[in-house]
Amino acid sequence: MHSGDALLDLSPVMPVVVVDDAADAVPVARALLDGGIGVIELTLRTPAALGAIERVAAEVPEIVIGAGTVTTAEQAKQAAAAGARFLVTPGCTDRLLDAAFDTGLPFLPGAGTVSEAMRLAERGLTALKFFPAEPSGGVAFLKAIAGPLPGLRFCPTGGITPESAPRYLALSTVGCVGGSWLTPGDALAAKDFSRITALAREASALA
Repeated sequence: MHSGDALLDLSPVMPVVVVDDAADAVPVARALLDGGIGVIELTLRTPAALGAIERVAAEVPEIVIGAGTVTTAEQAKQAAAAGARFLVTPGCTDRLLDAAFDTGLPFLPGAGTVSEAMRLAERGLTALKFFPAEPSGGVAFLKAIAGPLPGLRFCPTGGITPESAPRYLALSTVGCVGGSWLTPGDALAAKDFSRITALAREASALA
């Protein structure tokens, strides 16, 4: 129930989205869908985030809406109540991990070291977020740990670009990458949703 393995197969790129206005969430979700992306990680970095998740869950049910940047047990509960269908954390404490399990939702827990990945694997989690990917060693790191940790798959996030994404996606241990470039801040500010669709279309072609 809690495994995030299926999440890694929804799209080659999982959009990591920050919205300042909850009203933007639905058109962003529809723009991503129009570009062939069927999943969205809406981060809990702004006061608008929970309301945005509620709107997408209610109005665009065909997209798989998740809550990202979940850092506290309370946020995990709030995101589940808002209608999130999965959770993503940048790292994991024991309390946060327990809270994520308690929601019953699939989730991608964040790991940036071998020990963190092993600890999560001990809890039965085999699909992890590798964060922050580029500062933590990037493609070379994932290649190095594939031998000792062959049962783990990752969604690397953090500093990944359209140019570097294919190098990650070429690894057998990578199911998808997280990318913020699909919903740039200037496009959101200008409500240029057609640009988001174009970027989503390019990202979906990375498969």
